[in-house]
Amino acid sequence: MISAFLAWLCMGAVFIGLGIYALISKSPVRFWNIQQKIEVTDIKKYNRAMAKMWILSAVLFIALGIPLLLVKQNSAWAVISILGIMFWAIGLMVVYTFIEKKYRIIGRI
Repeated sequence: MISAFLAWLCMGAVFIGLGIYALISKSPVRFWNIQQKIEVTDIKKYNRAMAKMWILSAVLFIALGIPLLLVKQNSAWAVISILGIMFWAIGLMVVYTFIEKKYRIIGRI
């Protein structure tokens, strides 16, 4: 189970990397589609909010992987990680929607 948790940590590191990229990016960081251009009122504040979202979600993602480390193979405790990730992904989308509404220039798609 340690190898499963290490893979989980690697994915968490990718999300932390996305947060760091959002902090240093000069253009608005996209979430849904890399080809769609987003226009925001304040790029720096928008990217900072995106960075916080990615880094905090990475910490939560890694925390949701802890049951994989603590349980034996084929344990029912793995359901915590599986269901947790489902709610984590939905929550990530909801948080991004709030960030986008706050910073998007009105009248733009």
